[in-house]
Amino acid sequence: MKNQGVPECFYRVSVKALVLDASQRFLLVQEDNDWWELPGGGLDFGESPQEGIRREIWEEMRLEVTHIAEKPRYFFTVKNHNEVFIANAVYETRLAHLDFVPSPECKNVRFFSPQEVLEATNMYPNVRVFASIFENNP
Repeated sequence: MKNQGVPECFYRVSVKALVLDASQRFLLVQEDNDWWELPGGGLDFGESPQEGIRREIWEEMRLEVTHIAEKPRYFFTVKNHNEVFIANAVYETRLAHLDFVPSPECKNVRFFSPQEVLEATNMYPNVRVFASIFENNP
């Protein structure tokens, strides 16, 4: 069954890092517009998901990745704040540390519970969808 109003093959692929703390909260990055996002971003042509996550985390935060899962733990689609359809592949990821270098894409980092995300107003649509999925399937 086709989705009404959605052109065929019209998804941007985004690879995201799932970085968890000891309390099973997930890491989000705060952009310079004060909105929170999962670490990661658009997958470039010819890039593996692991290469994309490693590149995005370095570009956004100048952090070293120590592990990225071979397969995504979560996969979901969403229409983002710019009305673009995004396919999100979320990979369990570990970082060497959280001593990031601020950039326009990351001025702050913080761990959130799903409930904190769902109660906040400055979360991107994919983060809200992810929080709902994570809350029901941690």
